[in-house]
Amino acid sequence: MMRAGMVMRWAVAVIAMGGIAASPLGISPLAAQQAQQARCQPGPNALGVSRTIEVDTTGGPRFGRLQYRDHDPLQEGEVVLTFDDGPHPSFTPAILDALEEHCTKATFFVLGQRALSFPAQLREVGRRGHTVGTHTWSHANLGRSSAAQIESQIELAISAAQLTLGGPTAPFFRFPYLSDPASAQRYLQSRDIANISIDVDSHDFRTKSPSRMIANVLRGLLEKKKGIILFHDIQPSTAHGIRQMLAELKSRGYRIVHMKPKQSQSTIAEYDQRIERDRGAQSPRVAAVRPSSAPVARPAPQHAAAPPPAARARDTRDWRDTIFGRW
Repeated sequence: MMRAGMVMRWAVAVIAMGGIAASPLGISPLAAQQAQQARCQPGPNALGVSRTIEVDTTGGPRFGRLQYRDHDPLQEGEVVLTFDDGPHPSFTPAILDALEEHCTKATFFVLGQRALSFPAQLREVGRRGHTVGTHTWSHANLGRSSAAQIESQIELAISAAQLTLGGPTAPFFRFPYLSDPASAQRYLQSRDIANISIDVDSHDFRTKSPSRMIANVLRGLLEKKKGIILFHDIQPSTAHGIRQMLAELKSRGYRIVHMKPKQSQSTIAEYDQRIERDRGAQSPRVAAVRPSSAPVARPAPQHAAAPPPAARARDTRDWRDTIFGRW
């Protein structure tokens, strides 16, 4: 059910979706994306994009087998690259350069506060043809939030990202900590926003080591055979290891799938106005993630044996830990 006062930030053709922003020189978003794609000619060692999935987000479909079994559009050997929590002033550009070297595409789930804090980096994500979804305003644990807080966290992020891009974000959302209360899921469904979880976790927030991050991904893919991979473009292990990670995926025969939305993302006027007022009043603060005081349940892999008690305790603690710090 759509709320009164909802407005479309920018109506564009499906091919122009993915959060592409107009350039400062007045080039159209579609022309900017096409020019970028024309420059990228994948060589024999580049991943490229095997295929593009156009997602109909009507009713808020759910993806990612770690939590959901509703939709599984991937074939064996196919992976989707996703990055949470950015943009970051230096790590995001490094990741974008690595992706461009492989002529491949990813989905970035951005925080509203960081979108306003690092606008140039977010616009570059869009300019290079990647999909831009959202990840709340400030990385709040929605499992510990009221209905009003849930709505504000979701909507402020959408308004902030679209204001920064000067164009549409994808109606794609990922829950911080994968904490997905039923009330928040219903809200996404009412707004026709896809709920995109994960299949494989890089655990890049647990280590500074690029090689360890890469080993985590390869181990997960060996088990799952395919899937949506979670990285964070604020983590040094991913920023410094992404080139090798992409090369490993290529050498092992994995194929990249780019998820794009069939529909444009809409905003709500009330939240657009709040973002405009806040931006005019003061410079936005960079989002900080605070540990939650309650555990967040994470389903075990379908065929994996239950971990020993000590391992379960560490998993619960790590998912409450800040993914901006401790490393």
